[in-house]
Amino acid sequence: MSGYILRRVLHLGPVLLFISVIVFFVFRIIPGDAAVIRLGDNADPEAVAVLRRTLGLDKPLPLQYLDWLGNAVRGDLGQSYINKQSVLSLVLEKLPATLELALLGVALALAISLPIGILTALHRGTWIDQLARVLALVGFCMPRYWLAVLLILLLAVRVPWFPAAGFADLTEDPLLNLRHAALPVLSVAFTLAAVQMRFLRSSLLDVIGQDYVRTAYAKGLRHRAVVLRHALKNTLIPFITVVGLELGNLLGGLVVVEQIFSWPGVGWLMIQSITHRDYAVVQG
Repeated sequence: MSGYILRRVLHLGPVLLFISVIVFFVFRIIPGDAAVIRLGDNADPEAVAVLRRTLGLDKPLPLQYLDWLGNAVRGDLGQSYINKQSVLSLVLEKLPATLELALLGVALALAISLPIGILTALHRGTWIDQLARVLALVGFCMPRYWLAVLLILLLAVRVPWFPAAGFADLTEDPLLNLRHAALPVLSVAFTLAAVQMRFLRSSLLDVIGQDYVRTAYAKGLRHRAVVLRHALKNTLIPFITVVGLELGNLLGGLVVVEQIFSWPGVGWLMIQSITHRDYAVVQG
């Protein structure tokens, strides 16, 4: 096991290096100049040239990348071209909002998928099972951004129960924070719950076909007791693994949701940095 982990860690280095090269050069060749954006379109050309030298943007691209990589290895991700703050401090400042959205989304998805997944396994082939499978298919296929816009139209515009966008600090006003989080969390949880419910249902049905489960049936145990006491225990292990993988993927997949709801997380920071050609923040 330790050898497997070591190999995975060793493989991670080249992957991260390759990604950093792609991101660095892609954002350097797209139109736009960070110095011009920072000083304005009517800025003096000499001032723009001075700022480009100060930021190191006048160097050849390979040298710019090597400078960034050397600093990154030492833990210095650079400074924002726009507000001169440390990139690391900016990311750490926005990370709690992203973590809150991800954790609440996963928690709500679990609250939905666990009972429905068990219920559909208990009532396989009934109208309950068919309805849940259709809803899961809709949630699985529905783009998250489309669901986010739909929730805003229904629950913020047509029926103003929740704010359409914005953020409130959890430590200052927890209730207001939860009201602002409601719609983005729903848009995240719905798609997650669809995946989790389908996986839990199929896993339960597979386990029910095992020999030890048939033995439990032979002893006269009721179907509900067999599923809850025997099958569910062995199903939860791979299910928890899937939930953990979903959470890891979700941290990098909240960019669109954060942008739609103006939720000031890491994804929102990345979109703002791309808009303002703040390469240092995007690369970090």
